[in-house]
Amino acid sequence: MYRHLEDLALLALQQIDPERAHGLALQALNMGLGPSGGPVTSPRLRTTVAGLDLPNPVGLAAGFDKNAVALRPLARCGFGFIEVGAATPRPQEGNPKPRLFRLTEDGAAINRFGFNNDGAAAIARRLKGHAGIVGLNLGANKDSVDRAGDFARVLTTCGDHVDFATVNVSSPNTERLRDLQGKAALSALLSGVMRANRDLARPVPVFLKIAPDLSEAEIADLAEVAEASGIAALIATNTTVARDGLHGPHRDEKGGLSGQPLFDRSTRVVARIAGLTRLPIIGVGGVASAEQAYQKIRAGASAVQLYTGLVYGGIRLATEIAQGMDDLLARDGHASVADAVGSGRADWI
Repeated sequence: MYRHLEDLALLALQQIDPERAHGLALQALNMGLGPSGGPVTSPRLRTTVAGLDLPNPVGLAAGFDKNAVALRPLARCGFGFIEVGAATPRPQEGNPKPRLFRLTEDGAAINRFGFNNDGAAAIARRLKGHAGIVGLNLGANKDSVDRAGDFARVLTTCGDHVDFATVNVSSPNTERLRDLQGKAALSALLSGVMRANRDLARPVPVFLKIAPDLSEAEIADLAEVAEASGIAALIATNTTVARDGLHGPHRDEKGGLSGQPLFDRSTRVVARIAGLTRLPIIGVGGVASAEQAYQKIRAGASAVQLYTGLVYGGIRLATEIAQGMDDLLARDGHASVADAVGSGRADWI
């Protein structure tokens, strides 16, 4: 019965403006119109990433719950961990609307939100007392005179209320933000973030989210800087600015492309960076099935995150992927997720 109702709701949401549909989906979750269980788990699915004990390796990517307004219902939706944000020091409206576009024919979306959020102080209040493993994506204000310093400021404000934090210098929707991925700039930025982390009552694992549009040399530089800075894990990848092979009428809109067209590109980055560092990797980009999540794991990821897949598959997708991955691990004779990490990396390099 619930599955039928969700199918009808999903179909209805897909008929209206995508940003409005997103807001309605969050409202529906807060009204109790979502799964009532909790994280899917099993001995095979339980895993540890950067010191975090996860019931399963299927996470919710940043951007779905930017302002941490639906943490309690999301904790019941099957995810092994949740990432909220991106948060900036001050509230900001982001880029002008429309700024989110469905590419249904491609199983994709393009967004140019520009870090719209309620600001770090408001988000910190909502993070208090959360259930499960919850992290925060750190961002910078568009008009900041010290964007590098903004990441540390958000961590200082919110760090005592999260289990991990992610430095996001890879969004294509804030002008010149990706310039902070350069070796010298990134090293200085991460140094400030790690200082702020050490000053927390309980320092947290800090992750670094990277772009999918990097050269081999740039990937190598990022891996080197991340290890030297004390980063605990890498998230690969953010959205892409590439537009190869798209069919949807909104294919030429500016912004970051996510969903199915990103799967191969992001998975190749996972495999490449897995050969350059021993840091755990969280694979993101085009995950909409258990088989795709499993391919990310086999390419070198220790966990995965999804977002755009939920637009087309509904919130039950997290449970379906986790349960399906458990079956795939059993099929291949793996006792745990960790046993499968990197087992198919050669297929992606």
